[in-house]
Amino acid sequence: MSKIKNASISYKKIIAISILFVLILGISVIAGNVKLNNVKIKFSNNHEITVLTSKTKVADILNENHIMLSSDESVVPDMEEEITSAGTIIISKVGEEPTKIAEISEEELNNNVDDIAENYSNITEEIITVQEEIPFETITKDVSNGDNTTNRVIQAGHNGIKEVTYKVKYKDDVEIERIELSSKVIKEPVDKIVQIQTKVTSRSGSRTGGVTTASSGRYKVTAYCSCARCCGKTNGITASGARATAGHTVAAPSTFAFGTKLLINGKTYVVEDRGGAIQGNRIDIYMNSHSDALAWGVRYLDVEVLN
Repeated sequence: MSKIKNASISYKKIIAISILFVLILGISVIAGNVKLNNVKIKFSNNHEITVLTSKTKVADILNENHIMLSSDESVVPDMEEEITSAGTIIISKVGEEPTKIAEISEEELNNNVDDIAENYSNITEEIITVQEEIPFETITKDVSNGDNTTNRVIQAGHNGIKEVTYKVKYKDDVEIERIELSSKVIKEPVDKIVQIQTKVTSRSGSRTGGVTTASSGRYKVTAYCSCARCCGKTNGITASGARATAGHTVAAPSTFAFGTKLLINGKTYVVEDRGGAIQGNRIDIYMNSHSDALAWGVRYLDVEVLN
């Protein structure tokens, strides 16, 4: 009878130990499935602690650690926000709340870096030096004393030249920026001077030294040289007695006095010659050779009387 009683007690012990083992194993499994986070809590008096918690909501973490806010304190993140990984809870006085910094994932950061690198990978720079024109200015001088006036160019204008150094930036070989680094004037511009004067008239028309003067306008401009085909002679002596010079001498109708300066195609010429075929609105420019004269051909240009 005693043996049966002892065996019964042994079986009860085994069953109790087994139940206890199962409970311990279950608790371990449950604990193993619970994720614990390290959360740092900073107080308004600059004190801070780190707690280990399975809670994720800010309010639950504070309650779990018996932390209560006073009426003049606030918390970042807000009470209802979740902390899903190791983070920080900041308690501060009202009016001294820290600025919440937006969280950027590592993937977003890498993407931003890649975008920036791509934007700059195709950008190149170079230093260039170029020559640019400096436009001339037109100065008008009014010396008239009435309403009947005319304009007279007393000095032709010429553009100047400057040398400019730039830093030029390109993206995919397309210029996107140009910064001037320095500039140097190589040739100063020459101002164009126009004089407004009273128009001189008479019953016989405008005259200078007994010769009727011609006016600025549109002319048929041809070219000639000192060969026999152009002049019937080859000595190069003009009707005014001067020797013809290329780039200087023109033949014009008798309405132009010898010595009259004409602005043609941006260059100043002097009337020094006549010609039987040079009548009306026609002017002949002297060239060095017959081939140059043929190459000029016939052009219709604006002619400006300078004197």
